[in-house]
Amino acid sequence: MPEQSHLTRRHWMKTAGALLVTGPAMAAEAVAAQPASPASFGPLKQIVTSDLNVAYVEAGPPTGQPVLLLHGWPYDIHSYVDVAPVLAAAGYRVLIPYLRGYGATRFLSDATPRNGQQAALANDALEFLNALKIEKALVAGYDWGARTACILAALWPERCRGLVSVSGYLIGSQAANAMPLPPRAELQWWYQFYFATERGREGYARYTKDFARLIWQLASPKWQFSEETFARSAQAFENPDHVAVSIHNYRWRLKLAEGEARFDETERKLAAFPTIAVPTITMEGDANGAPHPEPATYAKKFTGRYEHRLISGGIGHNLPQEAPQAFAQAVIDVDGF
Repeated sequence: MPEQSHLTRRHWMKTAGALLVTGPAMAAEAVAAQPASPASFGPLKQIVTSDLNVAYVEAGPPTGQPVLLLHGWPYDIHSYVDVAPVLAAAGYRVLIPYLRGYGATRFLSDATPRNGQQAALANDALEFLNALKIEKALVAGYDWGARTACILAALWPERCRGLVSVSGYLIGSQAANAMPLPPRAELQWWYQFYFATERGREGYARYTKDFARLIWQLASPKWQFSEETFARSAQAFENPDHVAVSIHNYRWRLKLAEGEARFDETERKLAAFPTIAVPTITMEGDANGAPHPEPATYAKKFTGRYEHRLISGGIGHNLPQEAPQAFAQAVIDVDGF
């Protein structure tokens, strides 16, 4: 029952001070001092949507408030391996799907375009909730996952109880992406231009894991992840559609690849950069080496109750994995807004 679930969370938060410190900066510093976790999830579950057979993991009580956690590129569900137990212990039902092109998630038809555009990924997330008969969930993510979570909150607010988004408002458009940036900013997007070429596509296909490792290092320059931690996630890139979906995502952004007509109306709405009214916490690591906007540039896009948190301690782009306690606390806190 909802009342009992909330009581459980309140009791847990009072008694778990050693696990979750209240200051986000303190939490990040505590986590940054810990060695990389070798933990893993239990058996995968599978559920079918209109396009995909989605592989996902679930933690926590099945009657708990649902939390949808969405990973980014080039990462996987293990970004949340230390977040999920905290949320599960607090009484939440935690759901973490592999995105299209990752892990054991598969397309149902060879005829379906291996589309990586933002509307396709958002549609996948919405259909995942529909397949599980979840009417409303807390949604949270980083990188591709943050963009997808923002889209869900903007276009389908009735399905979102609250939002946690690393690097803030990440909804984009092809028109906005066509605008040139200052040279230093363009330099950070080197791989987007590389992927625009056939040499880049072939290079990513041939050196996928080497490429991903480099992105991890550049995006999180102070994260001393272990070989075991990287290898655990790198298995997800062996998906037969990973390269195609990844390349299409970045080519679509630059209008070098077509999207699907069925998503045209969604993209039209997103191109207007809709505001987000659901309760929101945005987060940023103090050592994020990946391209990301400044919080002041997107604060007004959140019109409901809103808070931004800077997580200190050398935290990079993969914030949930680098500062799991702080990320989990943000999810719990936004649920209480």
